[in-house]
Amino acid sequence: MLKNIKIMKKHLIFGVFIALLIGSCATNPITGKQNLNFVSNSELFPSSFQQYNQFLTENKVITGTADAKLVETVGYKIKMAAEKYLNYLGQTQYLKDYRWEYKLVDNKEVNAWCLPGGKIVVYSGILPVTQNEAGLATVMGHEVSHALANHGAQRMSAAQLQQIGGAALGAATSGKSESTQQIFAQAYGIGSEVGVMLPFSRSNESEADKIGLTLMAIAGYNPDDAVAFWSRMSAKSGASGTPEFMSTHPSDATRIANIKALIPEAKAIALKVGTIK
Repeated sequence: MLKNIKIMKKHLIFGVFIALLIGSCATNPITGKQNLNFVSNSELFPSSFQQYNQFLTENKVITGTADAKLVETVGYKIKMAAEKYLNYLGQTQYLKDYRWEYKLVDNKEVNAWCLPGGKIVVYSGILPVTQNEAGLATVMGHEVSHALANHGAQRMSAAQLQQIGGAALGAATSGKSESTQQIFAQAYGIGSEVGVMLPFSRSNESEADKIGLTLMAIAGYNPDDAVAFWSRMSAKSGASGTPEFMSTHPSDATRIANIKALIPEAKAIALKVGTIK
């Protein structure tokens, strides 16, 4: 009887795993790709907006300065570019639940981010690296692209599947010795992280670079300036010593080479779509 229950448990977990894989693939209109996603905007956005508001209350938001106004200006142009591009793709309703907001925060960290739903933060520490409006457009276009491509929801979905996969492995090896179970669990943890999750994160970064170039071109900026920005970022960060296959981001050299190759396509799309005046 106990053996039958274990078998049923294995089949149940496997069945749930397969059902999630089959039922949670959706085509993202801005990428044209089928992606794993079983977290809807109606579930994700309210939480995102709440986290954003909480972050703003806990950190110093810079207002009224030339830099703050520049963040708002570039953010607005990128937003308009996103709307223009999605209208061109026939996706006029895609951004209906987005609530765009762009804030400059006093923080020395060289960083910026965009939460699902269009909530953007730029840290003051990145401005010496962006140096100019085009450099800032490179950063904000990239971060907005993560939101447009639903990368946050995809990562949440992938993490949940990774947990389910671990449970399935545990059920499958439940009859083996404890040491054997530990070996399998460690192998799965390393293999799923290096073989699946890290490449998944790197592909998200490369995808955001591609979309970001298109958005900045439609917004009226020259995507060639993205190369200069990422070169400055590379010089700022220096050699991290982390092999690319162990990193969540592409190496600086890989990223810059990819961007150079993508620039003609971004310019061609902007020519078809039209630029923001």
